[in-house]
Amino acid sequence: MEKKASLEELENRIGYQFKDSNLLRQAMTHSSFSNEHRLSRLTSNERLEFLGDAVLEIVTSDYLYAKFPKLPEGDLTKTRASIVCEQTLAFCTREIELGSYLLLGKGEDLTGGRDRNSIVSDAMEALIGAIYLDGGFANAKEFIYKFILSDIEHKQLFYDSKTILQEIVQSDYKAELVYELVGEEGPDHNKQFIVNAVIGDEVVGHGVGRTKKAAEQEAAYSAIVKLKKS
Repeated sequence: MEKKASLEELENRIGYQFKDSNLLRQAMTHSSFSNEHRLSRLTSNERLEFLGDAVLEIVTSDYLYAKFPKLPEGDLTKTRASIVCEQTLAFCTREIELGSYLLLGKGEDLTGGRDRNSIVSDAMEALIGAIYLDGGFANAKEFIYKFILSDIEHKQLFYDSKTILQEIVQSDYKAELVYELVGEEGPDHNKQFIVNAVIGDEVVGHGVGRTKKAAEQEAAYSAIVKLKKS
């Protein structure tokens, strides 16, 4: 599939058609691609990421201020931080499979860049910046509401999954919660860690991640979802 077609597919996924398709291409251009093709650093998505980060923060702040009128400043700040952090933004990109549309250098691509939280979360912010420049604040806000601020309780659950699971175990179980590394896949430069969350002798969650910490977070999240259902 050609890159142009891929970016058109991304537009369909997010429900926004760019007037200036160059903005979308830039939002999806990682610095490794610019470096490899000897392009100016200004062709990468870093400046758009800077802009999108600011737009995301003001939209999220406005949303939380209105949604939680009795929440003090400290709690609002903490909640906003949990929404706009790298892990949660990377989680939000899964719905639109944003990593598959990135323009990466060959080395970055081969070492798992499309799944790396830091890269896809930056691309999400760059996409917000691109929509803001192309279609104005209202369109950027609509995108943020649709893909980031929708179901924030669920996303906060993911962000705080290890803490929440520990609290559940301490409250409802006598056994200890442990995270067991059960496997590793892939070469050293592109390794995946496989972790189980275990309460006593029961495996309650399973996670895979680029780091052990990320795999534990996934395992905790899957455990919470499973325990809540039961």
